[in-house]
Amino acid sequence: MRQIDRRPFVFALVLYLLAWLLGFPIRAQSAPLKDVECTLILDAASGETLYRQGVCDQRFSPASTFKVPLSLIGYDAGILIDEHTPAWDYKAEFNAVKRDQKTVDPTIWEKDSVLWFSQEITRRLGSERFAGYVSKFDYGNTDVSGNAGQNDGLTRSWVNSSLRISPVEQVNFLRRLLARKLPVSDKAYAMAEAILPTFQAGGWTVQGKTGTTGLRNDADKVNRSLGWFVGWAQSDGRKIVFAHLVVDTKRSDTPKGLRTRAMFMKELPNLVKQN
Repeated sequence: MRQIDRRPFVFALVLYLLAWLLGFPIRAQSAPLKDVECTLILDAASGETLYRQGVCDQRFSPASTFKVPLSLIGYDAGILIDEHTPAWDYKAEFNAVKRDQKTVDPTIWEKDSVLWFSQEITRRLGSERFAGYVSKFDYGNTDVSGNAGQNDGLTRSWVNSSLRISPVEQVNFLRRLLARKLPVSDKAYAMAEAILPTFQAGGWTVQGKTGTTGLRNDADKVNRSLGWFVGWAQSDGRKIVFAHLVVDTKRSDTPKGLRTRAMFMKELPNLVKQN
């Protein structure tokens, strides 16, 4: 019978135990990430599911869709004042992409999805207040700790980091927003709705926010793109909330969130028949 040399296994076990005892991080190999797509539409008032297709209960980074709850937070905390106040000037220390190197107000922030403006809001809040709002909102997994060892939860937790939310949780959060069942002021509700971009799709008036980020999975060594479009729409007195999510390996010249929005807007009139 062939003898098995156990020395490599023993050596690996010793290294593992040493790493554990010394406190070094030990990363488990992640499973291959499958392509994911979800389209979920609920009646805003009753919560009735009007359309559901795909994997809708898996959590992912909210990316820039987090600007919806963050706008509520900013106005409730008095950091944001109205549609155009404050207007903050760009600083080199923000290290933003060229298109975001400009003066930004709340309306521009939502329309152009400017990350550094979000980070200025959270810096002014401070870690304790920021975490408190996210917890009271019961937003996704409510984890704003950020990347392990990076101390960046206050400014990065919603960008492919610790904070994660599913499409089901997105639409439930939006229903609570529209029903004004979140712990913020009336002004915060009104202003957050006022600055959210508005679009037309068939007979629907749509307000929503895109989100785009990249995902890296160690198991399959593939860069994946994530795109969100979440919000609400109304037509002839009827109001719906929706979340559309796409995670795949397809590349595009435009941010994934913009393509996800375009897909949803094109399909919406056929997904929910008007009365």
